Amino acid sequence: MRKVTKGSVTIKLWDLGGQRRFRSMWERYCRGVSAILYVVDAADRDGIPISRSELHDLLAKSTLSGIPLLVLGNKIDKSEALSKQALVDQLGLEQIKDREVCCYMISCKDSVNIDVVIDWLIKHSKTAK
Repeated sequence: MRKVTKGSVTIKLWDLGGQRRFRSMWERYCRGVSAILYVVDAADRDGIPISRSELHDLLAKSTLSGIPLLVLGNKIDKSEALSKQALVDQLGLEQIKDREVCCYMISCKDSVNIDVVIDWLIKHSKTAK
């Protein structure tokens, strides 16, 4: 768990890991949160179908209904990374109608778009007015 503070808002982030053995824990960490942050390796084209399936399975849980979703396509610094529209299409994000959905393309390595991610999370925090 990591805490990020900006202004009067503190965001708690958990890295739950994408490995199969951790996926059963995702739902319990997502209950009662202000937003679900789903990070995808945009350069791993073979892994996208699994990411799509796991994401939609997670969002189908009634306990998570209505929680805003922020999808991050990471590793845009790699030449094989998908475009934003390709990621949106392949993950089926436009099919999700029961909550707000947003997608940003980022590079954690090069700190690209991290500021807009933090701003989005602050806007969706339970303390935001």
